[in-house]
Amino acid sequence: MARSAVVALRNPADRPAVPALEKDAPVPNLVLRLSDSENGGTAEATRPVIDRDAALTLLHESEITAAELVPWGSNYTFGVALTTATGREHLGIYKPKAGEAPLHDFPTGTLYRREQASFLLSQRLGWDIVPPTVVRDGPHGVGSLQLYIEPSVELTDSTEYWMQPSTEIERLVLFDHIANNADRKIGHCLLDQTGKVWGIDHGLTFNHVPKLRTVLWQFIGQPVDAGLLCGLQKLLDDEGEVRLELSEWLAANELDALLRRVRSFVDEPVYPGLSPRRNVPYGWW
Repeated sequence: MARSAVVALRNPADRPAVPALEKDAPVPNLVLRLSDSENGGTAEATRPVIDRDAALTLLHESEITAAELVPWGSNYTFGVALTTATGREHLGIYKPKAGEAPLHDFPTGTLYRREQASFLLSQRLGWDIVPPTVVRDGPHGVGSLQLYIEPSVELTDSTEYWMQPSTEIERLVLFDHIANNADRKIGHCLLDQTGKVWGIDHGLTFNHVPKLRTVLWQFIGQPVDAGLLCGLQKLLDDEGEVRLELSEWLAANELDALLRRVRSFVDEPVYPGLSPRRNVPYGWW
């Protein structure tokens, strides 16, 4: 079988070469393709849809057979080819600990752990808005490995879409509030080819001090959806299990702060006001 390579494109019509990005230009959706490294052909990126358990098995057990550096972002991120024992190929996003840029407000070498904690929190809530994610060894050492989600090519006006007051988007907004997401750009919101909403890039989450920065402001002052509150109440009801599961990835004070934020929304289920000076992510996109 020919060995595959991974090609990162700005959109499906682009050639395999990745153009330079101007400073402060909007970051495009990440579109990955598998290519035949021997013959130079580029294959369709769409892989068969797999369920969560199969995805987690794939992420844990597959061999990383190719890696391509994604040329935007402040930390090293790689699109990778995942090859199973039967030769099936899938795509993933690998973020090694060794590629994390030091930050003054997050402990060094913890961003990949926050990616894992975000997936586990999404599953605990029953919301399924973070793609399957594991922590494992890779070509550049330990890091997070997430199933690649192919973005929709039919979304022509992303800003208009993500400003809608829909329940699917509200779920993402509430997740960011309780996870204390410091980096919810439009480029970190993803609509897949089936119309499902996902959130990606959760390395800047779970700080023990308020850090929320987001472009999704449409719910300010609005009551939280009653169905979403049920997920928060379940977190509180299962606090012991939540602490046990997330303690492997987050510090004790970060877990305490997470549960305080959840209780705050349960006690007063209204989205708080935001400040344009403090609550907007760097670069917006």
